[in-house]
Amino acid sequence: MTVTSKENAEKELIPIEKLKDYLIWREKEFIEKYHGIRYNTENDNYTSLKATLENDLPLIAIVNSTLLNWDSKASHPWILKIKIKYDGSENNGFPDEETYQLMDLFEDKISEELKDYEGYLNVGRETADSERFVFFACNDFRKPSKVLNNLLKEFADKLEVSFDIYKDKYWRSLEQYKTN
Repeated sequence: MTVTSKENAEKELIPIEKLKDYLIWREKEFIEKYHGIRYNTENDNYTSLKATLENDLPLIAIVNSTLLNWDSKASHPWILKIKIKYDGSENNGFPDEETYQLMDLFEDKISEELKDYEGYLNVGRETADSERFVFFACNDFRKPSKVLNNLLKEFADKLEVSFDIYKDKYWRSLEQYKTN
């Protein structure tokens, strides 16, 4: 934010008493631009990415490459980042079969609640070094927060899970997963 004098203003000034109306108008303009945009991931393409971390452990990511190139990302500006910690010391940083199945069940339960056609898009996941990250792009932050809080209680004695929800209108935090 830049504060300047009235004389140095470069754009039309808005009186403070009209600021609320102005902001409401701008929000409506944005919502109308993206309102009704729905995304169905059923026929999307997915990419498997492999890398080696600095500690020489492997990393595997599976991402929805069609979605990462979608031109209406701003309609889903909230990123839900789920972190699942597990013991991968015996398996080169990856989960054992039982933990893998449990993590898949956890992700399935998330997807049952957060459907793509309702505005919750599963962008992908990354697994490495005793951690899995799962990413959803969302058009709202309230429902994902409630769903994850409930699932954390349900899986409290089975998985070590945490999550963050942050605003990233153009999904810049997911750029590292884009392929050409």
